[in-house]
Amino acid sequence: MSTEEDSRRLAELGYRQELARTWSGFSNFAISFSIISILAGCFTTFGQAWNNGGPIAISWGWPLISLFILIIGLCMSELVSAYPTAGGIYWWAAKMGKPIHGWFTGWLNLIGLIAVTASVDYGCATFLNITLTRLTGGAWEGTLSQAFLLFVIVLVLHALINIFSHRLISLLQNVSVWWHVLGAAVVVAILVFGPSEHQSVGFVFTETMNNSGFGDGGGLTFWLYVLPLGFLLTQYTITGFDACAHVSEETQGASTAAARGLWQSIFYSAIGGWIVLLAFLFAATNVDEINKQGGFVGAIFETALSSPLATAIFAISTIGQFFCGMSCVTSMSRMTYAFARDGAVPGWRLWSRVDRNRTPVNAILAGCGVAALITLPALYAPPGLTTPVAFFAVVSIAVIGLYLAFLIPIWLRLRMGDRFEPGPWTLGRKYKVLGWIAVIEIAIVCVYFIMPFSPAGVPGGEDFTWTSVNYAPIAVGVVLIGIGLWWWLSARHWFTGPRRTVDEVPVDT
Repeated sequence: MSTEEDSRRLAELGYRQELARTWSGFSNFAISFSIISILAGCFTTFGQAWNNGGPIAISWGWPLISLFILIIGLCMSELVSAYPTAGGIYWWAAKMGKPIHGWFTGWLNLIGLIAVTASVDYGCATFLNITLTRLTGGAWEGTLSQAFLLFVIVLVLHALINIFSHRLISLLQNVSVWWHVLGAAVVVAILVFGPSEHQSVGFVFTETMNNSGFGDGGGLTFWLYVLPLGFLLTQYTITGFDACAHVSEETQGASTAAARGLWQSIFYSAIGGWIVLLAFLFAATNVDEINKQGGFVGAIFETALSSPLATAIFAISTIGQFFCGMSCVTSMSRMTYAFARDGAVPGWRLWSRVDRNRTPVNAILAGCGVAALITLPALYAPPGLTTPVAFFAVVSIAVIGLYLAFLIPIWLRLRMGDRFEPGPWTLGRKYKVLGWIAVIEIAIVCVYFIMPFSPAGVPGGEDFTWTSVNYAPIAVGVVLIGIGLWWWLSARHWFTGPRRTVDEVPVDT
């Protein structure tokens, strides 16, 4: 499809071609692949699965949950093919439903994308903190305050990259893909050949672990509550793939390229991530030390490898996470721009403005600012934990916000049935069974990820401490109540969904 045809299709959907359409299909795939980032989520949330289920939460949980996420992605690929706009899932919901559907979808998506940006950049800062400590021989102390300082610096760098070089971002997305592929391969090779011994196949595929504090190790509590909490590793790592939609107005041949890029980014990340995680588990020979460090993945590298090899893995992951965070800012800012363009964000004229380079500068700055604010609780951590509970709370906010936003348009697609007009990439009659699987899986996931991660986070419990609270339900609940009241008291009177910025569709000559 030519750029003129892309612009014509965008005009049919109601928008002028304001963003520069310079991205190839590979670049579109690359941004979601980079945001999923097996060098980010697999490293930063490994401890969540280790403590809640142990090896089986990873060796079996990863491929199982990946399959469900792929189904969600296939449903969304059909939608982006039909509606390739920067608003993505918000636009789909408003088009297939009513303005209220678009309103809630847009805000949930925006909150999720900001939380993803915050969690990825904080994870990057954490690994950079460790890398600097190792490289300086301890001269850099690696405190929580230093981690937060690095987090702010990383956020600022990502904002600047996104503001000043549109073409550089596209190039770096492509570089990011190869860094993730080759970097992951190097990490696996180090973990295969570096350790003097490895765990058994039985340990990797049958061992269970319960360090959550809930239950007595096994029983129904383990299988129905603790183990599903461990699935946060997979559900968080493989998310953000809606980026393919958010940059579709900048992608050539978007109706097919964005659809293909979306599901392929999930598929290849699932395979690569599983290989990396299995390498972690086979190298996890010092179980006691890993448990002592709260399931932190770095304990595997420190106990199984020489210091230089461990430092190399930390550095490879840090750079991969930097690429990931850069892509998150790109996706988040495009969603902010698109949602503001339709008048849904306070001060929308400011956030929907693009500069002479056709970049939504104000949207970038606003999103990064909010990402920094919601991560402030990460300055505090419960005793004995290397990773603040606030980090996992931000992760939960990201998962809940994004997946609830995915659920609404998938459900609306099911409701439309044969009235839906598909694009060139379609599921055909399979949309019914796949759509219902996606809706049910998302609903279950969102229930689990608002639950406490430890007994110390249960209000009213003996060991209750505020630093152990999963504040995701508070944050998501306040936001839902807020945007619900806003809708009822005000927005329903003026918000009509997507606003057309073109009056006529260009005619081919």
